This record gives sequence, structure tokens and C-alpha cells, in this order.
Amino acid sequence: MVTNLFSIRSAAFLLLALMTTLPTAAGQSPNNPLLKTWDTPFGVPPFDRIDAEDFEPAFEIAMDQHLTEIQAISVNSEPPTFANTIEALENSGKSLNRVQSTFSALTSSATNDELRAIQARMAPLLAAHSSMITLNADLFARIDALHKKRDSLGLDDEALRVLELTHKNFVRAGAMLQGEDRERLAAITEQLAGLYTAFSQNVQNSTEAFALVLEDDDDLAGLPNFLLSAAAQAAQERDLEGHVITLARSSFEPFMTFSTRRDLREKLYNGWTNRGDNDDEFDNEANIRQILMLRLERAQLLGFEDFSSYRTANTMAGTPQAAKELLDEVWVGALAKAKDELDRIRKIMQNEGADHELRPWDWWYFAEKARAASYDLDEDAVKAHLSLDNVLVAQFAVADRLFGIKFSERRDIPTYHPDVKVWEVKSAADEHIGLFYGDYFARPGKRGGAWMSALRSQHNLGDGATPVIMNNCNYNKPAKGEPALISMREAEVIFHEFGHALHGLLSNVTYDSISGTAVDYDFVEFPAQIYEHWMRQPEVIKEFALHHETGEPMPTELIERLKAAANAQSGFDNVEYIASAFVDLAFHRITDPEVLADLDINSFEDGVLSQARMPKAIDMRHRSPHFLHSFAGELYASGYYTYMWAGVLDNDGFAAFEEAGDIYDQSLAKKLYEYVYSAGNTRSAMDAYIGFRGRKPSTGPLLRNRGLEVKSQE
Repeated sequence: MVTNLFSIRSAAFLLLALMTTLPTAAGQSPNNPLLKTWDTPFGVPPFDRIDAEDFEPAFEIAMDQHLTEIQAISVNSEPPTFANTIEALENSGKSLNRVQSTFSALTSSATNDELRAIQARMAPLLAAHSSMITLNADLFARIDALHKKRDSLGLDDEALRVLELTHKNFVRAGAMLQGEDRERLAAITEQLAGLYTAFSQNVQNSTEAFALVLEDDDDLAGLPNFLLSAAAQAAQERDLEGHVITLARSSFEPFMTFSTRRDLREKLYNGWTNRGDNDDEFDNEANIRQILMLRLERAQLLGFEDFSSYRTANTMAGTPQAAKELLDEVWVGALAKAKDELDRIRKIMQNEGADHELRPWDWWYFAEKARAASYDLDEDAVKAHLSLDNVLVAQFAVADRLFGIKFSERRDIPTYHPDVKVWEVKSAADEHIGLFYGDYFARPGKRGGAWMSALRSQHNLGDGATPVIMNNCNYNKPAKGEPALISMREAEVIFHEFGHALHGLLSNVTYDSISGTAVDYDFVEFPAQIYEHWMRQPEVIKEFALHHETGEPMPTELIERLKAAANAQSGFDNVEYIASAFVDLAFHRITDPEVLADLDINSFEDGVLSQARMPKAIDMRHRSPHFLHSFAGELYASGYYTYMWAGVLDNDGFAAFEEAGDIYDQSLAKKLYEYVYSAGNTRSAMDAYIGFRGRKPSTGPLLRNRGLEVKSQE
């Protein structure tokens, strides 16, 4: 998952990112570290000198500076040129950008009550600031004048692309609206910013409010050593005795998989699925209704039937119908596979004398038994060979072999938490490329999930800037002196997020607005998902999956069992994912605001899933009240389908390496670098994919690799 840490020069315009202004601060202290020149290595944020109280005055001054820059562009008496309008726009807002990116890093990964309060106050102000720019009539007149004569300006391809995208995204932000419609659009943007913040904070507060305390030995029945160690550490961090299971996925899923206590599995499952839906101060249902109503109103102001049509109009899919058709195609095979899995599980339950119906909190537990019976796969044995440190070495080594880049740890870079590590990235010629931050452990104050973000994006305009990229995950922190052992799926997530990181680190474009991950949102997952494939390759596993005690490589027979079991839960995984994508699309296809005003969120979910013939033993991956992808911002709103869309691309794309017979084939790696990882948004997503692959993508490899091919009935 990508989190766009704010970029005025790029995502603000491209994704309706949220910003606006305050009066200049009177008597502001000159010692505010956010406003001074950063004398840190490579000019990174001085996290060790920044206090929460520094942010609001820094935002205030930086926003005022930005508006002054925008005003200078807008009222320039010279005729508009690419340099005095588009390049000037690209160069504006640098102070605001670095304040916002620093703030976003802390509110995502190391927040507290003070930062949450600032975030809630600033979100609508920043949104209004964004509207004042995108709805600036004089500024848009200059952009529009350039756009009308773009073919006669003599621009190179990249500059022409920037001009076209800037114009398109100002239009999508409402620049062509007039009068009351312009004012209403600005108000909607401001309201949504506050709602997104409230939704996200409710999810985090609801998540942190839950802890399953295991009080005696009976509560620990069935739990493997790696989970017992992590649960003891979680209890210690919360000043509790014994063991604690949290709602971090790395804690939740192993407990659901191995605990023999069905009552505790049900309790934990209800805590998980009811985040943001407990009829308390952290309840998100009213926020969802308001978000959906405002999104619909904005889409209709801009001439679209519904929000989903607005969101997909600027993507590879093009329409919500095309996105739904892809999901439907995969759904058929996923349902068939899930029914096969369900039959195997019921046989296991029958053999064990279980006299209850299979419920969602039983699935992981009995699915693991079915997997163990079919593939003789011991999760403890797998984890013993997958230390976090070795997986990080593996992700760096694969990047070196594909793209010729080196990673070396730097201990002189200030960070916001002791868990965070920083690596310098260099080319094969020993030239500095950028910095990479890794923050891998769950803790209070850090939001759940895994994501990539940018403290600074790459660009070559003027003095240019090298990228500073971050990965965050939420794995169980081991006891002091013990290694962090992770599952194969968790190792794949590390590779996934690092694929996003490489998209930012390897970017080599002139303009910040098209740098790195600033691509069509249904293409943004492709560089991450294709990188996952390398973690699954026997060559990589044999070299880097080393036993944490003996240093011995993972045995060949265990690797073969891992490969054989790769699709053991493919039906479940795809059904729970597609179910969430179905609901996400359906919410945003509603065209009647009165329907949204009275919408019962739970009933709507049930209706969508019933129509799709969702198995009762499986739930959607993300219920709406905690669905951050859909309701904590707009990058994935009505766009959760993008993981499947990118799945088609990544399976088809990696098949090129398989066909070449070399997972490090240098001719393919060069094309992957040239057309994808370094290219940003310099060309359309489909053109980028075809440039790498030589043709349009096929769904065949995805269906085959996930075991979802449906045999024809003859």
C-alpha cells in the first residue's frame, strides 16, 4: 500500500490532496526546527529536535509562503510560458511540503493525543488551502492558455505530459466550475478532509482499545513459541502480566490459526471485525454516510453520475464496469476454490468430532489443520528460517542483482523512534541515490497495516532532490536478544512494500508531480506486487532463508512443501479480498443522496455479499467501519479493485522472467527499470506496461498462479 505523504507539487493537484491557509504567525520564534535549514545528513527531517508544538506555527508560515508563490505566478504580467507557469508551480510549496511530509510520518508511525488533536485541526485548513490553489481562476487561465497551444510550444515529451496532467487534474479539481458550484466544491473538500482524519483516528483508537489478555495456561493452549514470545512482549509493553494478543495482523492471524480455545478465537475475531463499529465514541458509521454523500455530490458537480465513475475515469480501467468485470471473472474461480477448501475443512471437523457449524473465527484454525494434513507443513519450521534481518538482506540483494544498487546502514540519521533503521542507497558507480527508512514493529501510536511513503520525492528540476523513502510494517517485536521471526506471507509483504519503495527510490524524472508512485492509482500496485514474486523463488529462499540458530538454509523438501501449499487458501484469500472490493465499488455506484443519508452500513454490506453468493463461513477482508483504504482518504476509494488489476499485471509481468529462464534476466530488468521503476508518470500506464512486456497483459498467469482456473464443462 502507498501512503502519499503530502506533496504540494505533485499529489496535491493529481489526487485532490488536501491543503489551505492561515494568516501569518505573529512573533513566531525563529528557533522552530521545521522552518530552519536542516543541517542533517542529506537534509532529512531533524526528528530528534522536533516537538508537536512546532507544527501548527510552521504550517501557518509555510502555507502563507506558498500562497505568496502562487499569487506571483497568477498575476505575472508576462504572457504564460511553461517556465513561468508550470515549472514555477512545480517549484512552489517546498517549505509546506517538507512540514507536511514530516508531520505525516509522525501521525502515521509515532502519534499521540497531541498530534492527533493537531491533525484534526489542520486537516480542514489544509484542504481549504488546496482549494484556494486549484480553484484560483487566474492561475488556471494561464494553465489553460498553455494547454490550448501545447502542440506549438516545442516541449519535450516529459514536459508535455506534465502540462497535460496538470490541466486535467485542475479540471478534475473543479477549476472550470463557476459561482456557487466553485464555493460548494471547496466546502466539500474541506469537510471531507476532517472526516478522513476522524475516520482514521477512530480506527486507530478502536484498535488500540482492544487487548485479549491471556490469563492462565488454558488460554495459551495450542499457541506456538513464536507467538507466546510476541504476546509476552506485547504484555510487557502495556505494563500487564502474562500474555496479550493485539489486533495487529501479525498477532491476530497466528492466534486465530493455532489457538485451540474457540471461545477466545471468537472474542478476538469480534474485536477484529468490529473495529470502528462498537456503537461508542470511535464508531464510524455516521462518518461513512457523510463521506459517501459528499463524494457523490462532488462527483455530480463535476459532471459524473457517481463517485466511482469519477475515480475510474483517470485510470487504466477507465470505468467502474471494467473494474467490476475483472473482479467477476476472478470471483467465479475463487468461489469454486473456496468451496473445495470448505469441503476439506468440513472433513477435518468431522474427523475431530466438531459438532458446530464452521464460522469465520474457525476458518484459520481448521484451514491450518487441512494444510498440515495435505502438505505436512510446520509453520514453526518455516518461521525458524525467516528472520526479519535476513529477509531485509534478501530484499536488498535482489534489488542489487536486478538494478545494480547497494544499501548500507547509516547510524547518523535522526529518526522518530529507536526501532527505525536507515540505509543509504548508492548506484554501482558509488553515486548517492537516496535514503531508505525501515520501521517494521507494531507499537501503540502506530497505525495498523503496511505502507510505503515518501519524506522527499525525487526530481531533477533546478537543483533537484534525491528521494527519501519509508517502509512501515507491524510485526511482533521479539523479546530482547531474540530474533524477529516472520511467516512467508509476512516476508512477501516486506518485499511488496519494498517494491513500492524502489518505485520511489529509482525514480529518475525531471518533475516532482510525476515522480515515483505518482502514477494511475490502478497501476501503482504493479511495481510492488511484481517484486513479491522474487521472495517466492527457490533460489532466493535457499540463499536467504537461513535457520536463526544453525544458519542452515531451508531444506529443499520444506521449500517444495511451501510451494505446494502456496494456494492452499487461495479461495479464501481471494474471496475475502474481492468481497471488500465489491462493497467498495457498490458504495460508490449509488447515485441518490437520499439513499445514502439513510444507509444502514451493515445491511448494505450484507446485501452486496448475498447477491454475490458469499460463503457464510468467510467474511470480507475489511468491514467498512475500519476500511482505511476506502474511507481514510481517496487514493484507494472506489479503488480497492486495484490490487486485483495489478495482480493481472504482476503475474503476467513476472511470467516474462520465467519464460526467460532467469529470474535476474538483465535485458528484462533493464526494461523493468526503464519503463516502470524509474519512469514515474512520464507515459500512460498501459504504454509503460507494454514498453516492459512487449504486449498488453493477459489474465491467464494470474488465474493459473492462484489456482483459480475454471475447467470448462463438456
